[in-house]
Amino acid sequence: MYRTHNCGELNLNNKDSKVTLSGWVQKVRLLGGMNFIDLRDRYGITQVTCNQDINNEIFELSKQLGREFVIQIEGIVKERSSKNNNIPTGEIEIEATHLKIINSSKTPPFTIEEKTDGGEDIRMKYRYLDLRRKPLQEKIILRSKMSAEIRSYLTNQDFLEIETPFLIKSTPEGARDFVVPSRMNENEFYALPQSPQTFKQLLMVSGYDKYFQIVRCFRDEDLRADRQPEFTQLDCEMSFVDQESILNTFEGLMKHMFQKFLNVNLNDFPRMTYEDAMAKYGSDKPDTRFNMQFVELNEQLKNKGFVVFDKAELVVGINAEGCSSYSRKQLDKLTDFVKKPQVGAQGLVYIKYNEDGTFKSSVDKFFNSEQLQEIAKLFNAKPGDLMLVLAGNKDKTRKALNELRLEMGSILNLRDPKVFSPLWVIDFPLLEHDEETDKWHAMHHPFTSPKKEDIHLLDTAPEQVKANAYDLVVNGVEIGGGSIRIHERELQQKMFSALGFTEQEAEEQFGFLLGAFEYGAPPHGGIAFGFDRWAALFSGVESIRDCIAFPKNNSGRDVMLNAPASINNEQLKELNLSLASEN
Repeated sequence: MYRTHNCGELNLNNKDSKVTLSGWVQKVRLLGGMNFIDLRDRYGITQVTCNQDINNEIFELSKQLGREFVIQIEGIVKERSSKNNNIPTGEIEIEATHLKIINSSKTPPFTIEEKTDGGEDIRMKYRYLDLRRKPLQEKIILRSKMSAEIRSYLTNQDFLEIETPFLIKSTPEGARDFVVPSRMNENEFYALPQSPQTFKQLLMVSGYDKYFQIVRCFRDEDLRADRQPEFTQLDCEMSFVDQESILNTFEGLMKHMFQKFLNVNLNDFPRMTYEDAMAKYGSDKPDTRFNMQFVELNEQLKNKGFVVFDKAELVVGINAEGCSSYSRKQLDKLTDFVKKPQVGAQGLVYIKYNEDGTFKSSVDKFFNSEQLQEIAKLFNAKPGDLMLVLAGNKDKTRKALNELRLEMGSILNLRDPKVFSPLWVIDFPLLEHDEETDKWHAMHHPFTSPKKEDIHLLDTAPEQVKANAYDLVVNGVEIGGGSIRIHERELQQKMFSALGFTEQEAEEQFGFLLGAFEYGAPPHGGIAFGFDRWAALFSGVESIRDCIAFPKNNSGRDVMLNAPASINNEQLKELNLSLASEN
């Protein structure tokens, strides 16, 4: 028996008990005739004493221990004279009667402690060591508990967990696929699924009216803090439901999870249309923990002789309360921020509403105090506030002002990670136009149902068609998204046509789904949550990498395995790819 207890459970109730513990050496302290070992496993740390007067053999052996040695200890639970109230086992220690070195360890390349001295690159290379640290263990354990709780909750709601294939057919919609060559079918390829979308719709056709799956998905796309080439979704679908039914069902799940894991009781989630989100926040995933909504100023600021405003498609601003005392250096810093390529503004106009009721702005030459007073009323500004204004192309300016709004929210500490502000964004456009290709693309995916009242516009005014689609946003992060699906062959063909598919292309790519719709497909809809993002949100971190056991780096590489990697010529020949590799 390697252990009778773990390293996090012993206390004074176990006093004088004989126990066996196994784990990793956190540290050894050599103090004259008494050596102390901090023994660690994933449950906690227990102090072990090796007394020279009691057992010299164990005392001498303890001197050989190094960090991360795997050892087994037998001993008696004793009350500590100097207690440590910071850990659950801090009232006791183990007086060692037997010590065995199970496995020695090289000196780790970084310290295995809460605050490590290792940089991200070296910790990614030795991820198996990094995962021993408590901060990462807590996140991985939380993720596991979240997964179990979701399964329990949905199972109690009569959902069935059903697995879908990983080797599927590549489709032209969405992000780039990862492709897998087929050895037995020369010059043909599987694709790894970007989501189980068509399979879960087929399950609805099959009569399994409540489906879920915690499933791995794959997208060959550029990476950010909240993206990985392989990621996990909570994928769900329901039959005989409308949009309201789905929102209520999964709002219930979210409320349950917040209460269970964060002890946070959420109110009913507000609903916001896509159009309002873009107009008020410049984003379809607005952070509503703080106000600072957009104020459009075209009527008040255009045609007043200031060329920047006069030529702009949109003049819009935000009010930063209490910031009129900003220095020129601070304002220049904000100007540099909005001019960054990833933000994209040409410049920044400021209007200070000073504490004494006067105004100072970067456009004093063009606007007098009375005009600035009228502008301040539009912002509901008061003395002490700072109004920040951008101008230019409508879409780009809204995007840039959203970035400035988030930056000001961070500067003013308005984005408290312990505050949660969820909302549903609804009524998305069904299609978006790509100017480069002059084609329409599905904003969500080509199986999303248009609003019934807008179907007639698909042929004549596709830009006006609204979708039965919805996203769940929490603190400016899209946690999940879904839609009511098309369940009729004729409407699905009409959608494919709007996306530029010929009848033959639609049949080749999605004939199996179109055919299924001819055999009594029920109305259905669903949602998919980014489980990695959800785990990051609950863990209070920004990067999903911290909540994934073995993530890829920003280049999509596994630096621990050194993958992706080349394969040998024999494998290439078996896959009929030798010529491709030579080219």
